[in-house]
This record gives sequence, structure tokens and C-alpha cells, in this order.
Amino acid sequence: MNDEDRASAGRVDIEAVAALVHALERDLEQVRAGSGDVDALRREVDALKAALDADAPHHEGVRERLHGVRGSLESTAGTLWDDAVIGSDYLSRIGRMLGM
Repeated sequence: MNDEDRASAGRVDIEAVAALVHALERDLEQVRAGSGDVDALRREVDALKAALDADAPHHEGVRERLHGVRGSLESTAGTLWDDAVIGSDYLSRIGRMLGM
């Protein structure tokens, strides 16, 4: 693996992340309020959206926010499933974006 391959391996597909954020926001609107885990997930999604909305999104910042969303999704999986949001789909998509 050369230096260029290593550099591109750490990069995040900003457009794919933006589509994910849009889908998460849409689905989170349907989740009942009041759960601390869901509120934390909403905050993580907002932070990820803010990282994407920067004039020049920094890949490492987006990657860090994706990890935050992933952690919050893992914490809220039961609640999200109950509210018809399939957390595992988002977890697998985030994992692919992070190269996991």
C-alpha cells in the first residue's frame, strides 16, 4: 500500500455521510421524545450535520462524528427498533463509511 492508498483509506465519502444524516434526521422525527439515549443520538446527528455543513468539511472531524453517531445508535438500538427505525442498518452503513 503506497502513501496515496493510505491517505484515501482514511477519507470519508462526504456525500454518503450527508445522505445518511438526512435519513437519520427523517427517521428520528418519528421516534418518541423523552428518552435520554434518543436525545443523545439527536445531538450526535446535529454535530455530524454541523461538521458536514462546514465550508470545507474536515474528513477527520466527520469521521469522529460518525463514531459518535455509531456509539449513540448502539445505545439506543432497542428504543429505535421499537419505534420502527432499524438501528443495525445505520450501524452497518456507518461501519462501511469508516472502513470497518
